[in-house]
Order: sequence, then structure tokens, then C-alpha cells
Amino acid sequence: MRHNRRRFLAQSATISVAAAASWLTHRELNRPPPLAVRRIGLPFGHLLRDGAFADADADAQAPRAQVCDVLILGSGAAALSALWFLSRQGQRNVILAEGLERNGNNAAFVSGDLRAPGGAHYLALPSRESVALREMLADLGILESGVDSDAPRFRETDLVFAPMERLRYQGRWQEALLPQEDDDSRRFFALIRRLKRARGQDGRKVFAIPVVLSSEDGEWRALDRLSFADWLAREGYRSPTLLWYLDYCCRDDYGAGAAQVSAFAGLHYFAARGHDSEAVLTWPEGLAHLSQRLRERSGLQPLAALPDAETLHFAHPVAINASAVRIRERDAHVEVLLRDNDSGALSLLRARQVISAMPLMVAARVVENAARYGLLAGRGDYAPWLVSNFVLHRFPAEGAGETLAWDNVIHGSGGLGYVASSNQLIRVAKPARTVFTAYTALNQGDPAAVRAWLLDAPDAELLAFAAQDLVAAYGRRFWRAVDAVDIGIRAHAMRIPRPGYLDDAQLAAVRAHRSRLHFAHSDLSGYSVFEEAAFWGVEAARRVLAG
Repeated sequence: MRHNRRRFLAQSATISVAAAASWLTHRELNRPPPLAVRRIGLPFGHLLRDGAFADADADAQAPRAQVCDVLILGSGAAALSALWFLSRQGQRNVILAEGLERNGNNAAFVSGDLRAPGGAHYLALPSRESVALREMLADLGILESGVDSDAPRFRETDLVFAPMERLRYQGRWQEALLPQEDDDSRRFFALIRRLKRARGQDGRKVFAIPVVLSSEDGEWRALDRLSFADWLAREGYRSPTLLWYLDYCCRDDYGAGAAQVSAFAGLHYFAARGHDSEAVLTWPEGLAHLSQRLRERSGLQPLAALPDAETLHFAHPVAINASAVRIRERDAHVEVLLRDNDSGALSLLRARQVISAMPLMVAARVVENAARYGLLAGRGDYAPWLVSNFVLHRFPAEGAGETLAWDNVIHGSGGLGYVASSNQLIRVAKPARTVFTAYTALNQGDPAAVRAWLLDAPDAELLAFAAQDLVAAYGRRFWRAVDAVDIGIRAHAMRIPRPGYLDDAQLAAVRAHRSRLHFAHSDLSGYSVFEEAAFWGVEAARRVLAG
């Protein structure tokens, strides 16, 4: 453990010494604000990993198996998208087991009357290929017209308010995140404009979302055999500012840098949506807003406990606070052992059909005979993240002529910047208090070594990572505005699209599997964005309805 920690710290040149020193100095002179560090998924996730429930005596602890119709495992984007589609098609006899964290990576952070993202904070405007997602947004009233057009109209209050973004570069703030235009950047974005329209020899778009709709033209898919950094070098891109920007974009969307992700993934980031709009959909609590709207639209009702009945039937979908610890498929049903997240009590359900909307790394530990489905424990590389919320009793002072933006990024930082949750409220009235959400993809070393360090990393070190961009922006005075800090550690936050991810045999096998047990998660695409999760959730729901 100590070796892993030392190795990570040695590799991490991006730890902000200034942040740590600023915090320590402030702490000596002032009462420190409360700090909460949440290691999301622990210790339960490690109990699953270690097989703690493999031989659980369900018959002794849950003496009677209960029969149900459709069971959804998880409550992230894929799970709620599946629920929305089932409900929309009239299938409402559904039980949703929330899993370890309500709404998964779309969780919210709440402090009194303040709301902020606890995970993902925006949704890019979906492409025409994201048909179900556009229909979902229309059903929620977010997409107002033009569902199948090249220029759909979205509700103004759901689009990010100006100013959208700014970059601190060479000691001052500027509007665009690309530090400067030069010959390399103009050449790169001219290429991207062509790639947005490019089609392979099979007639399909080269880059599409969902990624499974992308062209299978071998010439283009060869991009997946090298890293984005290697491709950029091969193509003669040398501009330091462009290379920094492209690396930042990869870290922001994939949790790993240009040297770590596939060249196909790197270009896909810019070209797949097919439009030029830089606007995004966002809300003070991030994508937790979408999750809540999907719950409401589906009629999902929380249930403290399952009724004492042999056969469970509900007039509307219900949610229970439980996680799956074992899944066994039988000829006529799928047997799922659930564990109450609060009490630890076990219950046994026999469902006609099950949608597993858990990360594949979790499903591989829970599903019996997992290899039958293509699930292999230990496969897939997941990026560790910190999502840190700073509760502020006032806005930090900006410099003369400077204006806080929704997304605020520091050039050259190891962090990904910070988001002002109150940005969507300022048109009405600037609140007295706010929350700044800082994002940090910990891609400075081997993910396994980083996770080992995260298990017992001192609070001061975690805070240095979390606060580095805020201290770079405001200096030591930033701490005077801080009431409390909440650091959420997401050790397996998102799957990294390493070179070769398009032809990953595990993902192909899971996608091809057909039975009463359906899989739905962005992992099936090899990377983690809401659009992919929604696609697989709806696809799983279609198979449930067809069965």
C-alpha cells in the first residue's frame, strides 16, 4: 500500500503545492471548515469483489422467494432510461432496486437549500442518431420542437446560461477553452468539420453516438489501434496549446489523457454529434435533474419494504433501497438475491425478466456463471475521479473586469476546473450563497495504484487535489468564503476507451447475449456518457417488451 501511494505521488506532478500550502496556512489562522470524505461504494463493493455473498444462505435468511414481473438493478442513466421507456409503453409492473448510490454517477449534492452536482453536470445536445434520447427529452418538455431535425429547439431555461466557460491562461481569464488559435488548431478543426459528415464504405457515419452505429469501415476503425497522442504526433500536430486542449478534453470526457485513450475515441469526442453547437443542457444539481424528472415521468414511487405476498404486482413502478448480491438465471425466471442497503437484510426475488444496469465490473461479480454472458472479472479499465463540492457563504471576489462562468478551467492544471452551480439561477437573482463543484480525473498514474492510494489517502492530500484549481483562481482568500467541503471519491467512475476498445471481445459478447437477463450500461459502449447509457437502457427495455 505504501509503495503504491509513493508511486502515485511521485508520478503526480500535477498536485498543486500552492493549494496544499494555502490550505495549511489558512488552517493555522482560522477554524477549518467541516470536511467530509465519502468513498462511494465502500465497503460493500469490496465485499462483492471478495465474494462475501457468493455462498449466502438465501433460503435461511429470506425464507420465501417472491415472484415479480420485471426487475431493474441500478438507478443510473441506463436504469432510469429503461424504466422511462417501459412505463411509456404501458409496462408499469416494475421493481427498481436503487443500488449502492441513488442515481449513480448522476447523483446530486445537497446542502440545505443549495444543490449541486455530485457527479455528471451536463448533457451535450444529442445527435440525430440518439433517437430515443431526443424522444425522452421531448417527453420531459426539455426538447420543444424538431425532434428529428438537424436544428431541434430546446427550452431556454435548460440550456446553459452565459457566460458558459472561461480559461485562465497566462495569468488572465479568457472566454474560450482553447488557449489560442494557431495553424495547428485551425488545421485540426477543419478536419473535424469534415469528419462530422464523413461516411465509411458501408455508408454509415464514421463517428456516431451511440458508438455502435459508427461505420465498421476497416480503414477508419484502424484508428482504434493507436493512442490519440500517437495519432496527433503522426499527423504532425505540434502546437503545445492545442495538445494541452485536446488532452484536457479527453480527461474531461473519458477520465484519461490523450496518451491513454484510443485515437478513434479522441476524434469521436469532437465529431460524433454531427453539429456545431457548443451549448449544453444543465441544471444546478447537474444530471440529477434529469434523473428526478425520469422518476417523476415514470411514476416511480419509493417503497420502504416489499409487501408480504408470494406474488408481487404493482400498478406503478416502485423503488426499493437495495442492491443485488447474486443473480442466477433459471429456465422460467431470473433469481435475484437483494441486500437492503440500510439493514443488510436479504430478500429473494424470482423475476420474469431482469435488466442489470450495473457497471459490467460489478455484474461480473454478481452474476452466476458470468463467463456465459461474456462477463469477465477484472476486465475493463476504470478511471478514478474526485467530485468535490465547496459550500460557500459568499462568492469569491473576481478581479477587475472578470466574470464568473459556469465552467471555469485553469490552463496547465491537473484538475478539470470547477462549475458554479448557481449559474442557472443568476438571471433571476444572484443568490447570496453558492456551491462550486471541482472535478479531478486522477489519471496521473496507473488506475489500480491510484485506487490503492485513495483507500487511505490523508484528507489534506485529497483536499490539495480537490482545491488546486480554486486556489489557482482565487489564492488563499478563497478559503475565507468556504463553509464546508464534501469530497466524493469515485474510484471506478468511468470506463476508459483504451486503444482496442471498439473490438473488445467482452463487450461484443455481452451486447450479443439474449435471455431473460438483459444488460444495460454505458460500459457496453466502452466509455461513459449519458447518451450511451440511455441508448442501452432503452434497448434493454425493448427486449423486455419483446419477450
